[in-house]
Amino acid sequence: MATRKSVIKDTTARTVTSGIDLYLKRIFALMFGAVGVTALAAYMTIWGGGLQYLFNFHTGGMSALYYILLFGGLALSIWAQVRVFSMKPMTAGLLLMLYAVLIGVTMTPLIAVALSVNPASILMAFIVAALMFACMAMFGYKTIKDLSFMGIFLMMGMIGLIIIGLLSFIWPAMLGGTFGTIVCFAGVLIFALFTAYDMQNLKRAYAYVGDGMQKNQLAVLGALHLYISFIAMFQYLLSLFNRD
Repeated sequence: MATRKSVIKDTTARTVTSGIDLYLKRIFALMFGAVGVTALAAYMTIWGGGLQYLFNFHTGGMSALYYILLFGGLALSIWAQVRVFSMKPMTAGLLLMLYAVLIGVTMTPLIAVALSVNPASILMAFIVAALMFACMAMFGYKTIKDLSFMGIFLMMGMIGLIIIGLLSFIWPAMLGGTFGTIVCFAGVLIFALFTAYDMQNLKRAYAYVGDGMQKNQLAVLGALHLYISFIAMFQYLLSLFNRD
C-alpha cells in the first residue's frame, strides 16, 4: 500500500511539474514573441520613414500622433489586464501583440537618438537587460522567500516613474543631469525587482487557477507583465548609456 501511495504521489508530482513547465514555456514564448514584434515594429518605423510622423518639427517636440499611440498603448495594457479572464486566450494574445507594436513605434525616437549617438549602445542595452531579466526571473522562480511584501513598494515606484515621465513631457529639462541618471537607475532596479516578483506570483498562481482556459489566460497576463518589465529595463538602460 505504501509503495502504491508513493507511486501515485510521484506520478502526481511529475504531472504538476510537467504542467508548470508547459505553462512557463507558453509565457516565455508569448513574451519573447512580443519582444520580437516590438523590434520589427521599431525597425519598420525607422527605416520605413514613419519616424517623421512622430515629431512636431514646428515645436521641436513630439507630434499628436505620438501621444495618441503612447497613451493608447497604456490604456490598452490596463484594459487588457483588467479584462484578460473574460476573453479568449487567442484574443488576449493578439492584444498583447498589438500592444507590442505600439511600444515598438513609440520607442523609435529613443532608438533613433541611440543610432545617431552610439549605435552599439542598443545591443549593449539589450544584452544587459536580457541578462538581468534572466537572473531575476530565475531568482523569483527558485527562491523560497516570500516576495509579496515588495508589491506595494514596487507599485509606488512604478507610479512615481510614470508621473516623472508625464512631467518630462512638459519640462523635458527635468530629466537632465544627475536627476535623470538617478531616474534611469531607479527604473532599471524597479523593473528588475518586478521581474522576480511577477515570476514568483505566476508560479504560485498556477496551483490556484482552475481549468486549462484560465491557465492559458493567466499565461498571456504573465507574458504581458514580464514583457513590460523587460522593455522598461531596456529603455532605461538605453537612456542611461546615451546620457551626456
